[in-house]
Amino acid sequence: MKTWVFLALFGVALVESKVFFEERFDSPDWEKNWVQSAHKGKEFGPFKLTPGKFFGDAEKDKGIQTGQDARFYGLSTKFEPFSNKDSPLVIQFTVKHEQNIDCGGGYLKVFDCSLDQKDMHGESPYLIMFGPDICGPGTKKVHVIFNYKGENHLIKKEIRCKDDVFSHLYTLIVNPDNTYEVLIDNEKAQSGELEEDWDFLPPKKIKDPEAKKPDDWDDRPTIADPDDTKPEDWDQPEHVPDPDATKPEDWDDEMDGEWEPPMIDNPDYKGEWKPKQIDNPDYKGPWIHPEIDNPEYTPDPEIYKYDEVCALGLDLWQVKSGTIFDNFLISNDPEEARKIGEETWGATKEAAKKMKDEQDEEERKRAEEEAKAAADAEKDEDDDDEDDLGDEDEDDLDNELEHDEL
Repeated sequence: MKTWVFLALFGVALVESKVFFEERFDSPDWEKNWVQSAHKGKEFGPFKLTPGKFFGDAEKDKGIQTGQDARFYGLSTKFEPFSNKDSPLVIQFTVKHEQNIDCGGGYLKVFDCSLDQKDMHGESPYLIMFGPDICGPGTKKVHVIFNYKGENHLIKKEIRCKDDVFSHLYTLIVNPDNTYEVLIDNEKAQSGELEEDWDFLPPKKIKDPEAKKPDDWDDRPTIADPDDTKPEDWDQPEHVPDPDATKPEDWDDEMDGEWEPPMIDNPDYKGEWKPKQIDNPDYKGPWIHPEIDNPEYTPDPEIYKYDEVCALGLDLWQVKSGTIFDNFLISNDPEEARKIGEETWGATKEAAKKMKDEQDEEERKRAEEEAKAAADAEKDEDDDDEDDLGDEDEDDLDNELEHDEL
């Protein structure tokens, strides 16, 4: 059934709802649609199809998992090219860091058709990079990077990613009115205007190069009181001889030189004198450099637009492997993407959490039993040692009695 996206862009337009690419990894031969990079000089790790250690549905939750620590990962797929001109662009996928990742990427990249899949690597030109990135306690963010006129531009806002072990749904929506929205688990995490939140264009205003602060402009809020004078007794030395010090009895002036008492801080020392401050009667406030229109600024109503979207790839480095990627979707319908997210990630998340909680409880009980068994074993060993000592004492006593009888 066809649905339509309604857009208010220079009037009302109708855009047919389309899914340009979708991958749920529900087929065992998923690899035939993906290409592993063989870029020279990189050690690439393998992906394997699995729902992970815990899941809500063993089949629906299957995704591709990074399988080797301290490795690069390079996997990509291509689809029929399209342009997002005059329509939204929606990029969505799920990420599950069930290994409790300490450092590694969980993002995807979108490319045009020029991508050489067998040679994909970190320097391969891309259109969009989107998704979570974690490295230590200091880096836990969602990347949103756009390529605009050959340069990559990072978002100026901070978007915090999820850092637990459960699966999370990441959605990027780019609208034809040059606005965007980032959703995490179908809830808004950030939104705004492309021009404001990325440095795609030069600033609209610049400081007037011809303007300068007038020579008589006084921007000092306070000044020294011209009528204030330094007290006559102000000047005192910072250190004075210790009045309680006495020359040692064994001091020899000829051998040790003339004795001088040690110096101590002068309690009457007041430091450098400064006149008190009063309000400046000539204060005009801070001088603000006037701005003018930037002659190099030209608005671009099509910052959002890409003429050719053709490929999706995972180009990553992970210190600790185990991340599962699933439910890739590229479409032009934000509402349909939301529904698909609920049908996939949303349908199994609670059951997955329940399984994880049960596993954690089993692990807790097992740890308690092992700890109790270890404690019991240690107690038994101590009892055996005590019994051995008791036997030795009895033997010593028998030996002493035998000796006395002799």
